[in-house]
Amino acid sequence: MNLGKNIRQDFPMYNENGKYKNVPLHYLDNSATTFKPYPVIKAINNYNYHMTCNAHRGDYTLAYDVSSAFEKARSEIASFINAKNEEIIFTSSTTMSLNELAYMLEDTLLEGDEVVISKQEHASNVLPWFNLKKRKGIEIKYVDIESDGNILPSKLEKVMSSKTKIVSLASVSNVLGYPLDVKALAKVAHDNNAIYIADAAQSIAHNKTDVKDLDVDFLCFSGHKMLGPTGIGVLYGKIDSLKRLDPVFLGGEMNARFYSDSTYTLADIPLRFEAGTQNIAGVLGLAAACSYLNKIGFENISYHELKLKKHLIELLRQNNDVVIYNELSPSGIITFNVKDVFSQDVASYLSTYGIYVRTGTHCAKLLPEVIEADTTIRASLYIYNDIDDVDELATRLKSAKEDYLNAFFSK
Repeated sequence: MNLGKNIRQDFPMYNENGKYKNVPLHYLDNSATTFKPYPVIKAINNYNYHMTCNAHRGDYTLAYDVSSAFEKARSEIASFINAKNEEIIFTSSTTMSLNELAYMLEDTLLEGDEVVISKQEHASNVLPWFNLKKRKGIEIKYVDIESDGNILPSKLEKVMSSKTKIVSLASVSNVLGYPLDVKALAKVAHDNNAIYIADAAQSIAHNKTDVKDLDVDFLCFSGHKMLGPTGIGVLYGKIDSLKRLDPVFLGGEMNARFYSDSTYTLADIPLRFEAGTQNIAGVLGLAAACSYLNKIGFENISYHELKLKKHLIELLRQNNDVVIYNELSPSGIITFNVKDVFSQDVASYLSTYGIYVRTGTHCAKLLPEVIEADTTIRASLYIYNDIDDVDELATRLKSAKEDYLNAFFSK
């Protein structure tokens, strides 16, 4: 399947002749948020225009239809990762999923128990465990990262101990972008009687995810990084693992009954973990995104991204002012800097040409201890990006340092 410009007609962000505010649009910040195709927008609008009411609340026809659509969407999302329907819990994002997990797992941990993460983790997979250390007295351990961002199972084995209860790692780092061998890492965790949590925020839109094959205990992802809406996320958990957890949020629908003597009974899984009115439009939009991605095909997605990345790397190698940090990682993430120029200044310069990249620490604020760069520039590719996008980035980077220094010394 031909991607790039050939599918831009599916994305309204490209409607104005591929421009934003009369400047050619070269959007290269897909690791933060992806554009939404028409089928996703249609699913959201159909709910808002024609089906607005609560799910699992009313006994009238409209409520029944919404409840049916909501659970059908759950089934489609479950199928997308080869899970059971009851193993899919809706949240607002990967961040909420990871935080909720940390709170729910707290009762399973004792003082001195260990949680293993890495120094390339997003804040969402660091700070909840830091808080747990404060509240519970657990220990945080770090598995070593290879220079390209990979984490070897043998390195994970070295940090495991009898006190290690949880291993929680990003399947793909949002900075270095190396797809981990999640199945092998999960096996190491299980062989050491620990649970494995996969932060799939950066992998879900790019690699086929089969939770049964990976054998992870929990997996978290967000809709907005996979062509879906913002404000919707998923927490997958093996049904036996979920049964051992108590919900964090209490309220409507998650209980079967409560009484004046302060006792209550919980609803069945997954509803017991979904207190209150859910983001129904978001769930329907996410299901539409799953369907769209399945039609595109993950082999096509990977081929397209890696082809563009290879081309961009070849161009950047010719620029002696560019330092590349993840040249060999097989994903559409390219992280780099321009020598002697602050990353945010480079981004502002590129923005004047409609080239939109991400700069800073990318919420991975432990990683500078590993790659020796306080901030970096990240270009992240996706299915609607084209050779023109990467050519324009490489071309403008040729003059970025010179133009920056000229502007600086002219002040």
